Amino acid sequence: MKITAVKTIPLGGATHDHGWPGGTDPNVQYNTLIEVIGEDGFVGIGSCYTSRQLVEGSLALLLPHMIGECALEPERLSEKLRQSMFWFGRGGAVEHAISGIDIALWDLLGKVTNQPVARLLGGIYRDKIKPYASILFDDPPVLRDKLLQQTERGFKAIKMGWRPFGRVSRELDELLIRTARDTVGPDVELMVDAGGSEQFWPHGISWARETAKMLGDYKITWFEEALRPDDVDGFLELRQNSPVLIATGEVLSRRQAFQPFIERRALDIIQPDCTKCGGLSEARRLGWMAYDHGLMLVPHGWNTAIGVAADLALTASLPIAKWVEYQTGVPYIEDIITKPFQLDADGMLQVPTGPGLGIELDREAIKRMTVK
Repeated sequence: MKITAVKTIPLGGATHDHGWPGGTDPNVQYNTLIEVIGEDGFVGIGSCYTSRQLVEGSLALLLPHMIGECALEPERLSEKLRQSMFWFGRGGAVEHAISGIDIALWDLLGKVTNQPVARLLGGIYRDKIKPYASILFDDPPVLRDKLLQQTERGFKAIKMGWRPFGRVSRELDELLIRTARDTVGPDVELMVDAGGSEQFWPHGISWARETAKMLGDYKITWFEEALRPDDVDGFLELRQNSPVLIATGEVLSRRQAFQPFIERRALDIIQPDCTKCGGLSEARRLGWMAYDHGLMLVPHGWNTAIGVAADLALTASLPIAKWVEYQTGVPYIEDIITKPFQLDADGMLQVPTGPGLGIELDREAIKRMTVK
């Protein structure tokens, strides 16, 4: 089966606050869906965390290497695209576009073979996995309400991130963590994301080391993005001195960017985003590389329902995996598929078993959220 066309669907109008300065505009366009169409009418759907303008610009470069290619070889074709784009920059927007294409190719392969993507990725080690509700920090009373909303929905794990944590004072940081632990009790897992990929992140290893000690006192599961994204030496030192697990990786793309973190064991958890890092093909390679070095992969998932489905397939296919990220109350996740994800009584998400990614787009909802 040959590829005949590729289409883009830019999502806008319901963009969730992403924690960056000025990040509350619902019309900002960060997520773009990609449809890869095969000659026999099969369509695979993918998602990339990049604006439509950048995706379309990337497709101008990528399409000559795609049209007429076999649609049933996602790993080979994605690597061909990656190798063909070296002179246009390794990583970045072009890699984000390849990520969406790769996810769509796996979805298409699953639909053609009538198999779930998790099985095609190598096998289903587990049929459900624990999602952690992903929310932003806020002033203590508001944070408390946000946390209660998640526990009422049935989440057994919650990650809090970004402002105002790390931006005001150590005293406020500890008050936020104490408020969170007092609110949810001892049995709900809590994770903390400092947001070290924010513009001009001011903190270094000393702040991160002392903060990790404080987080350990409150039994925080992991400490994420405590340092700037590329600070391998800093993360290595932090991991060696931290009582909690250390995690990062959401802004990295291509396996080569993760390689020094993995080979030097500078982290406990790598966090590639399937909609940025190179898609499911690249994330699977990273998962096995991490496994071979005693690290764990927990996918970053601040994107769309397609991203969540891809993350569930990926984590099902890895020998050791415990969590997926789930951004709650987000229309691009909860409103654009015909059967929204549902927590079971144990706070777990079922890994989709239908063909491909196992989800179906709600086309009417997509129309409402497509930027014209």
